[in-house]
Amino acid sequence: MTHPRLHPEVARITARIIERSRQGRSAYLALVNTAATRARGAERMGCANLAHAVAGSPLDDRFKIVAERAPNIGIVTAYNDMLSAHTPMKNYPDLIKEEARKHGATAQVAGGVPAMCDGVTQGTTGMELSLFSRDVIAMSTAVALSHDMFDAALMLGVCDKIVPGLLIGALHFGHLPTVFVPAGPMPSGLSNKEKAQTRELAAQGLVGRAELLASEMKSYHAPGTCTFYGTANSNQMLLEAMGLQVPGTAFVAPGGDLRDELTRESARTVLGIIKSKRYAPIGHVVDERAIVNAMVALLATGGSTNHLIHWVAVAYSAGITIDWNDFSDLSDVVPTLTHVYPNGSADVNAFQAAGGTGLVIRELLDAGLMHADVLTVRAGGIREYTREPYLSGAALAWADAGQSKDQTIVRSVANPFSASGGLKLLQGNLGRSVIKVSSVPDDRRVTEAPARVFDSQQGLLDAFDAGELEKDVMCVVRWQGPQANGMPELHKLTPPLAVLQGKGYKVALVTDGRMSGASGKVPAAIHVSPEAAAGGPLARVRDGDLIRLDALTGELNVLVAADQWAARTIDSMPLALRQNDSQGMGRELFSNMRRSALSAEEGALSWI
Repeated sequence: MTHPRLHPEVARITARIIERSRQGRSAYLALVNTAATRARGAERMGCANLAHAVAGSPLDDRFKIVAERAPNIGIVTAYNDMLSAHTPMKNYPDLIKEEARKHGATAQVAGGVPAMCDGVTQGTTGMELSLFSRDVIAMSTAVALSHDMFDAALMLGVCDKIVPGLLIGALHFGHLPTVFVPAGPMPSGLSNKEKAQTRELAAQGLVGRAELLASEMKSYHAPGTCTFYGTANSNQMLLEAMGLQVPGTAFVAPGGDLRDELTRESARTVLGIIKSKRYAPIGHVVDERAIVNAMVALLATGGSTNHLIHWVAVAYSAGITIDWNDFSDLSDVVPTLTHVYPNGSADVNAFQAAGGTGLVIRELLDAGLMHADVLTVRAGGIREYTREPYLSGAALAWADAGQSKDQTIVRSVANPFSASGGLKLLQGNLGRSVIKVSSVPDDRRVTEAPARVFDSQQGLLDAFDAGELEKDVMCVVRWQGPQANGMPELHKLTPPLAVLQGKGYKVALVTDGRMSGASGKVPAAIHVSPEAAAGGPLARVRDGDLIRLDALTGELNVLVAADQWAARTIDSMPLALRQNDSQGMGRELFSNMRRSALSAEEGALSWI
């Protein structure tokens, strides 16, 4: 078919990424192509190795692997019943194995990866392990696949660090055809707006723990992904845009015949690549164009700021180098097509009902804002991802997503919520940072106020409780970067800051830490790089310094005379804080990761 002409700016940015990545991508593909030319694992392995590999399998599967040379799928699973989003995956391996056998193949659970919930660890010590859990997951994926006897792989995972970790790990086995298998969102509970209101009341002491807990239990109440458009659900949007899972599978509810059939289709899809001898290993599917498609989808939907870290790391794992300039320049031409909480009141279930991922991808493709000529796990290419799945009798079928069923949730490129994307690059004498503008009110996108400097998020919370922040204030929270304490999310700060903003004060957050993908209406300059612990500018800021955050011009500056600013001493991370942030709750085990971590803009990579 004839593809719409690619938008010239998307073409320009893609071309510069290709040129910048030429050496790294070439070296990566050389490894992938060499691995792909080897004999199959069962034929390459020594007899004792192979016997160990199949000893736990049923006799029929052993015969298929050893004698019939049948395709063997490695399953890497993030199942646990601590995460609601991953609870539905308990029986997925059995479904996959059963489906594989129907098609003369086999499947083995190659290994499991850890999966932690940021919703559980927000504001606690455990959150300081969160970002680096991504790299642990990547390494665990590599350990699982290192048995090196698989013809393809299926990745079972959904949430914040889990999908990026699985993807990074899978890309280090880039010769394998690989399909991702999600679980879908939980049913809608208490509305996100009501939940946020209760949190703000609790921050002011106007409701107690019992009322707050009741609200939260109504919001998070069943198996499935949380229903706001945070990092977990942004993961799913990006996987669809990259053609790495069964089309339209992202936001189908867990349980039920449709979800089971989509899980079975994941096995059929990866086996279809093998049996048709279509060369579509994940290392070739994830190329520069696929990475740009993911970035465009993130911007068009106002997705999680966490992906300005994670997708840099994902791209690097495929030999591709992207930076925040690429995101920013794309954001200038990619319109915002969705309003899903925290960028609106709707949740992902309402988004799915209004048109979902298929509508967004179709609109972006038709406008030339996404690359149409990309390789995907489906033979029909990225156009298959403009359709939504349904059951026709017992069989799986797809229909075009059609037009938006609710213009307050999802719109066309011709009638967007905004002509630009949901993320903005900020830079100035405070360094480089990003802000999620899609949920910030128009009259709050430029903020200028005196600084109040905090060395921890608890310090800010204590100041709020003491009434010290009842004024225009730029809250600077430093020592929160990858090298300092593992770059925890600071979502616990959202309710008190929202309270201050609701009282009419000019308020914003400036930090080298992260905010949750669910963060919303308070302006927040986050991921400030270089971080304070690396001698970055936040280590020079003093209480009372006037700071200007301008999301329209992309400015983040402290308004101090240049000579005075240059003469300032650079504070060191307090010794007590450094010791507290490296001891207990397993944090000692992550000390090497903190020491070796690159900056947020470099993906916070800990292994190079």
